[in-house]
Amino acid sequence: MDFSDPTMGASLRLLRDELERLIDALPSAQLGEDEIDRLESLDRFAALVTDARRVFVHGAGRSGLALRMTAMRLMHLGLDVHVVGEVTAPAIGPGDLLLTASGSGTTAGVVRAALTAIDTGAQVVAITTAPASPLHEIATAVVVVPAAEKLDRSGAASAQYAGSLFEQAVVLIGDALFHHLWQRADTSADDLWPRHANLE
Repeated sequence: MDFSDPTMGASLRLLRDELERLIDALPSAQLGEDEIDRLESLDRFAALVTDARRVFVHGAGRSGLALRMTAMRLMHLGLDVHVVGEVTAPAIGPGDLLLTASGSGTTAGVVRAALTAIDTGAQVVAITTAPASPLHEIATAVVVVPAAEKLDRSGAASAQYAGSLFEQAVVLIGDALFHHLWQRADTSADDLWPRHANLE
């Protein structure tokens, strides 16, 4: 890690540069409609969300927090969205979609939830850094993020600590999904506003 410029501005520029490289390297960023069946396709990811009866989100730690942000925005669009583990989350079933995030693709609770979802007839989308992982193998669609895994301390994929770049990517992919679906829905910000929380 370069400690020659210890300013906050330098750290922000580092994050910007890493995220720019990551977005450009996403294997699905330039996919066309004729390639929508490729597992890495962001378009397939969006299509599965659009077609789902209900969307469930599940991740551990900071990845889970990032997915909660996505859940909130999908709710603002009017989708039926649930956070796994919340007491109000119903049973998942056919026609539903489980959206997961695990950098390693091996997070035990996330993999178990994905297997349960598949057993009930639901589909699974995985955001991960690990193409050779259990989560990747069982998911209906996968977005492989070229970022460091949590235990990678080499600094080769990212100079940031632990899985920070992956978690930032989960937030950006979620916001891009929301923006994409919002534009397709042809609704205004005023149309979405009544769904914002009014009990705070």
